[in-house]
Amino acid sequence: MFKLYVDADSCPKNLRQIVLKAVMRHGIPAFFVADRVLKDVQAAYQAHTAELRNEARKEQGLGEDELRSIKSPITMVVVEAGMDSADDWIVEHSQLPCFAITHDVPLASRLVEKGMVVLDDRGKTLTGENMAQRLSLRNAMTEFREMGIFAEKHEPMNGKQIKAFSDAFDTLLTSMLKQYGGA
Repeated sequence: MFKLYVDADSCPKNLRQIVLKAVMRHGIPAFFVADRVLKDVQAAYQAHTAELRNEARKEQGLGEDELRSIKSPITMVVVEAGMDSADDWIVEHSQLPCFAITHDVPLASRLVEKGMVVLDDRGKTLTGENMAQRLSLRNAMTEFREMGIFAEKHEPMNGKQIKAFSDAFDTLLTSMLKQYGGA
């Protein structure tokens, strides 16, 4: 069974909802890593755990102790606040087979070096074949910003970008489920 790692600090809430629904539907172990508790992730964990326990109660007639051992595969990992603390946790704890979701290009580069496939928040799949180009572009833009040549503009995500992410996530998830199986 593969795992999913989400750089939850950099993943917009509307995209986390897409990921959480898929994780709950397929029972995929997923780690949402951030420097604070994310209420939507905690709520999904609690709702999914309750759903799994209710199903087990109906189908298997388990006792209360056995039911308490049933938990959602969603994990909210809270790291210390600090530069790259969530990134470092993901790099240290991720093991193949897995994939990750992040907007952070340097983190994506570190994960691709480990052999992982990474999906960014705009639906672009980052692999060993395209990561060097993406990292070079990011570094050039950083230099331009530091020299005052370019001002970074963060525009809110639109429906087209959300759909692109959702489609790319579904494609990657389907591929991983076929290759490694689901719960």
